[in-house]
Amino acid sequence: MSYPILSDASRDVARAYGVLNDSGEYARRWTFYIGKDGKILAIDREVHPGTAGEDITARLAALGVNRTGS
Repeated sequence: MSYPILSDASRDVARAYGVLNDSGEYARRWTFYIGKDGKILAIDREVHPGTAGEDITARLAALGVNRTGS
């Protein structure tokens, strides 16, 4: 897949999206699906690293996002 992944060392974006853990030290591992118009289409709050690729593919299909590229 070709999509941007955010690196947020300052935790400013994590704070803005409300994903910091209770101690404020770490961001929760959530996936935000954001449309071309900038609106949030879906949020996956139950990310499982072992199946993340398949889970993302299934969610994108459910959202009707077309596959592009090779």
